[in-house]
Amino acid sequence: MTMPDAKLPVWAIAGLGATQIIGYGTLYYCLSILVPDIARDLAVSEQWVFGAFSAALLIGAFAAPLSGNVADKWGAGRVMAIGSIGSALTLVLTAISPGSVSFAVALTLMQVVSAGVLYSTAFTAIVQAGGRRGQTSIVHLTLIAGFASSLFWPLTTWLHASMSWREVLLLYAAMHVVVCLPVHAALARLTSGAVTAARTHGSPNETVRPPRNGTLIFVLMLLGFAVEGYALSAMLVHMVPLTQALGLGTAGLLIASLFGPAQVASRLINLLFGGGLSQAWLAVIATVLMPIGIVVLLATTPWFPGAVIFAICMGLGSGLTSIVGGTLPLELFGRNGYGARLGWCTSAKQITSAVAPVAMSVSMAGLGVPTSLWVVTAAGLAGAVAFVMIALAVRASSSRWYTDPPPTRLSP
Repeated sequence: MTMPDAKLPVWAIAGLGATQIIGYGTLYYCLSILVPDIARDLAVSEQWVFGAFSAALLIGAFAAPLSGNVADKWGAGRVMAIGSIGSALTLVLTAISPGSVSFAVALTLMQVVSAGVLYSTAFTAIVQAGGRRGQTSIVHLTLIAGFASSLFWPLTTWLHASMSWREVLLLYAAMHVVVCLPVHAALARLTSGAVTAARTHGSPNETVRPPRNGTLIFVLMLLGFAVEGYALSAMLVHMVPLTQALGLGTAGLLIASLFGPAQVASRLINLLFGGGLSQAWLAVIATVLMPIGIVVLLATTPWFPGAVIFAICMGLGSGLTSIVGGTLPLELFGRNGYGARLGWCTSAKQITSAVAPVAMSVSMAGLGVPTSLWVVTAAGLAGAVAFVMIALAVRASSSRWYTDPPPTRLSP
């Protein structure tokens, strides 16, 4: 039986890296390439397809807490194995949708089941099977999965040159069955054993105890992730058009292309040099990088080097955000109940991320691009303040611990 503090096998982190690349690539990134063909085939506008996708993301966000609770009880690997089957089925349903309504329903179901196979459940699997090394393994996973967009944007473009959007989605459905399902099924044996062992023997190596002001810290963490998700999503979706509107013209595409490499670079830098840094302060750094980048852009536009600094800051902040999304709840509250807490954090972030593109579009139309960017800057700084308050609150209660074992339910 797998003990709660066992070391995560190399094959597990490599396999999870592959399934995260496939998961994000097939359930998220590929749609931006396929939208024009989907819109023509279904006789709707491209804006309608993007709107349906935003609505699907919003509805799917509410599945994350449930997925986290189930992962805590059954083991995250089991949830991911079931999620692989669900992802394949919903991709098939989306591919065979005869009309716009059925397409929207299938797309929504796809985003609901995605909660069982993407970062939040993968992080839970790592924590359950990886013991005290879980935090480092989360960084490893985000480093690998950071290549999802870089791989699936060109892959989808290449496939779509000779295949319809429906055929592409059917091929991607097969990937979930052929590649992801075996990895997740094997992982299920590790995580279910770890959950059973922890339930039977407790978690003797658990060194984290929730602070006495845990409820306040948890609420601040939800607020920080929600605000951070809004700012990042608002910028990413509109990065090219807003840089063009600020006078950078076709250079907007080049500027946007710097985002991905900067995102991966931030994860590598953190892996090499960030071992001793508190995750609360890492969250502050991740969140404040985005407002800094926007301020540089506004202060220097249309100066090209300023826009380059902006894109790099955005990428660095986004890369670190993916890490602290998994490591901060672990550092603050430990492994017990981790899946449920992470589910709520994911839900808060995904809800605001789904709303942000539409809100930013309305803001740019009504207030103009510069004013809208200042609004996003203020939002990003508010998120940074929330994480600073967490760091200070943790320091204030660092000498006080609960004498009872950590709770296993959601409430911190």
